[in-house]
Amino acid sequence: MSAMEYVPDAYASQQAILCAECGAVIEPNGANLCIGCLRNSVDISDGIPKETSITFCRGCERWFSPPGAWMTAQPESRELLSICLKKIAKPLSRVRLINASFLWTEPHSRRLKLKIIIQKEILSGTVLQQTFVLMLVVQGAQCPQCARLAAKNTWKASVQVRQKVNHKRTFLFLEQLILKHNAHKDTISINEKRDGLDFFYSERNMAIKMVEFLASVVPVRSKASEQLLSSDIHSGTSNYKFTYSVEIVPVCKDDLVCIDKKLARSWGDISPLTICTRIGNSMHLLDPMTLQHTDVTSATYWRAPFDSLATISDLVEFVVLDVEPSGPVRGKWVLADAQVARVSGAGMGATAGDDDGMGGDDGIYHTRTHLGAILQPGDTVLGYHLTHTNFNSNAFDALDNNRIPDVILVKKTYPNRRKKSKARNWKLKSIAKEADDQADVNGGVGRGALGRRGGLDSQRVEKDYELFLRDLEEDPELRQAINMYRADTKKPADGMDVEDDEMDAEPKEDKRFREADMEDEGEEDEEEDFPEVKLDELLDHFEGMDLQAGDAEEEL
Repeated sequence: MSAMEYVPDAYASQQAILCAECGAVIEPNGANLCIGCLRNSVDISDGIPKETSITFCRGCERWFSPPGAWMTAQPESRELLSICLKKIAKPLSRVRLINASFLWTEPHSRRLKLKIIIQKEILSGTVLQQTFVLMLVVQGAQCPQCARLAAKNTWKASVQVRQKVNHKRTFLFLEQLILKHNAHKDTISINEKRDGLDFFYSERNMAIKMVEFLASVVPVRSKASEQLLSSDIHSGTSNYKFTYSVEIVPVCKDDLVCIDKKLARSWGDISPLTICTRIGNSMHLLDPMTLQHTDVTSATYWRAPFDSLATISDLVEFVVLDVEPSGPVRGKWVLADAQVARVSGAGMGATAGDDDGMGGDDGIYHTRTHLGAILQPGDTVLGYHLTHTNFNSNAFDALDNNRIPDVILVKKTYPNRRKKSKARNWKLKSIAKEADDQADVNGGVGRGALGRRGGLDSQRVEKDYELFLRDLEEDPELRQAINMYRADTKKPADGMDVEDDEMDAEPKEDKRFREADMEDEGEEDEEEDFPEVKLDELLDHFEGMDLQAGDAEEEL
């Protein structure tokens, strides 16, 4: 290419014009305006409201999401942002949404601010982007569920949970499972009845969800019924109340069970005389003489139901004289031969002819047990004393007397440690959500948090609660299924322990007598293998949970 050759400019053919508003040199466009003047003359956010309202229910702390839903959303969360944008969804559909985010506002101002960026094509090939602020005023209101609750009208569905046993241990454990899985969040009220609990809900699907939860944690059978409240023949709509009756199997942990021989043969040829070692979504039965076991599901049980032959109230204390492992090992169970004697007759030379009904030579019984891994000579163990006992059971009467053991050991106990009555370093949460007409009469608490406080027999309930706490201490597997919390140690303002303060404030003579009593109590050695609850099993923030505890918190 020569130096004198002419190369045309690619932009020479394009002509520049002046902006019709400000006179700036611009490229030609359909409006003959520069970008700045175009923004001043065209507002793409026109028709989109810059201020609106959003509804918040103070009762359940949920937000109204058009057209008719109520949703739970945290401040400045994606869920709350979606609810806010739905308020301007129709005018916002005419533009392209680029971004939306929250602007900080004072929490008490009851205002929410959104920074919204939108785009829109105003001319052929010309896209305009604009930013504006949307102000939402938070208005308080009641959702339909809270309105019905405030009117005391009404529940729409109820779940009636029953178990025909003479204690509350199952419901105390069920309470902790409900707390751990937060299954009570949709409950309007919980009422205690003689054999169980009633859960009330404002919607049918919430009750169905509760029934499904119960079926997943305990063996149950359920039955549904409905009651017609009103009907509109013109629109064909009806209003119903739904009731779900849930029955829990009447067999509990550590119960003695005797099943029919034919049924035992169909369940893996297990012994008819077994003990229940665990209750989950199925029932675990164990033969302590052979370590044979079987899992009985809910459907299997209700096809051929049976009751407990004896319960924990029939347990008798025995002292272990000798124990020797002699059989197979299955998990934590070890088969062993043991010699035991009743605590009431140990060392007294009781004979088979005594009137105390102990039987055996000198009150000593030989038996096989599944507790060979934890029993040592001198330990105290609880068991069922079957010698000279009569049960109203056809299955038990059909057993061969030679195959019925004198004693069936169930679990080890720790009497020396229990005498100390040491304060526990852990606590349990309790549901005290009660909507009962007797709440005001009973001090504003109602008839109890799932059978724990008050009720038909408060002393029996407190006894059952103490047995439940002991089961938690002695069974690590049971503790894993629930949440346990660290107990707070109360201290006075000067930072010293209350107990130490009180001890120092005592007269010297009283203090000396108290120390002597403590020495006398310390003469009995504590059991070294007492299952202490470790700190790493406990959770913090006991007081921080948003639950009502009913009565003043008890130190367990």
